[in-house]
Amino acid sequence: MPQSVLIVDDDPVQRRLVENMVQRFGYDAITAEGGDAATVILCGPEPKHVDCVVLDLVMPDLDGLGVLARMRDAGLDIPVIVQTAHGGIDNVVSAMRAGAADFVVKPAGAERLEVSLRNALAARTLEGELARVKRSREGTLTFTDVVTRSEPMRAVLRNAEKAAASAIPALIEGESGVGKELIARAIHGSGERRAKPFIAVNCGAMPENLVESILFGHEKGAFTGATERHAGKFVEANGGTLFLDEVGELPLAAQVKLLRALQEGEVEAVGARKPVKVDVRIISATNRNLIDDVKAGRFREDLFYRLHVFPITLPPLRQRSEDVPDLTRHFLARFAAEEGKRVRRISAEALSLLAAFPWPGNVRQLENTVFRAVVMAEGEEVGVAEFPQIAAHAPENIGLAPMADVESAIIGGWPPSHDKITPMERTGAALTMNAPTLRLIDQHGEVRTLDELERDIIRFAISHYRGQMSEVARRLQIGRSTLYRKLEGLGIDEDGASTRETVAAE
Repeated sequence: MPQSVLIVDDDPVQRRLVENMVQRFGYDAITAEGGDAATVILCGPEPKHVDCVVLDLVMPDLDGLGVLARMRDAGLDIPVIVQTAHGGIDNVVSAMRAGAADFVVKPAGAERLEVSLRNALAARTLEGELARVKRSREGTLTFTDVVTRSEPMRAVLRNAEKAAASAIPALIEGESGVGKELIARAIHGSGERRAKPFIAVNCGAMPENLVESILFGHEKGAFTGATERHAGKFVEANGGTLFLDEVGELPLAAQVKLLRALQEGEVEAVGARKPVKVDVRIISATNRNLIDDVKAGRFREDLFYRLHVFPITLPPLRQRSEDVPDLTRHFLARFAAEEGKRVRRISAEALSLLAAFPWPGNVRQLENTVFRAVVMAEGEEVGVAEFPQIAAHAPENIGLAPMADVESAIIGGWPPSHDKITPMERTGAALTMNAPTLRLIDQHGEVRTLDELERDIIRFAISHYRGQMSEVARRLQIGRSTLYRKLEGLGIDEDGASTRETVAAE
């Protein structure tokens, strides 16, 4: 999903000019006719998601400095680029002191504005990542640190916030790599125990003969090799939260002792003479179906009901692909800082490639993929070339496959001319196409070129969205300027028709 820019200007001509430039840069544009309208968008009862603000300083109702003051009072850290026709040093100083990230003089040139937007957004992403890493190490992560725009994921977070307000045991379910520990840390960081320890234990990584010792502790000399006394994870987490990751991997013997610890609120170390009282909030996580494990006798039913009091199920990344661009930008900023690389951005084509990939390894796989891309990058921009493994699988993963009954419609131009079919027929036909796909093989049995495939995709998109180029660019996840360059390079006009005879001969 493109980043969104709020344009605040009382001059409709200037507002429209900046809006066109912002859309050409590949961002979503939101407009406000004045300072009061902007504060409703930013601080109202239903605020819109805004990544950056282009703000006029001189307006008749609430001026730019007034908007900056209200944003500061509301605790908003959105970067603001101030623009004004009065470029005096006093205005610059006042705007910067009020919290502006940059300053441009009207009428702002496209190149100057694009650089300013790019730098402001990159700086905000980097600051957010560094602050998130710091909070993670301090154990003070909250739900605002979870990067998402997906409605299913937001529903999950709303439920998790309810769990955070209580000491109720929570079981976080989901595929490997979806971010179960992040949610557990956010629950801890948003609750009353946030000042106490958060102790994470990977139940699947503990040797079976040491599980009890690691969880409950042992006394010196309790067994061979026990040369010192060990308190155990329950005692370490006393007063705070104990996170049992992959709890389904616990052996049955350890499950019995865990159940007793949860029931009695006390643990008995290996070799100890008496139990120790503990006050621990339990959050567990699993990527397995524990109900099936209970039926198969691999997991105790009574322990399952002790842990499964407040279930939270995280959707896989393939079901919330709208989160991929934001997650990618956050990882990009973090790894660029950690690796000391001057990587500032990712190309629209690369973002489109990543958004189309199904990510079987979920967020963890995306994180590692971006890490590799940052290491491989030689310039300031990460492009498709830095994701060779993803690009190699792209055709099959985005559902491109031969389908004889739709080839002629796509290659010949879909839908037919508007005077031959009604809008209802057009919509129905598109739906019954069952997600139209592209012909990968030409008439000679050879794989078609990328230019030919790209030409057909763009022609289809132009026809499907009835020539609305802003919507075409947004859906293809490229900037309008990039779209027009591709139209010219591929020989396509804005109606989707080919300007080259070679297209008609395909």
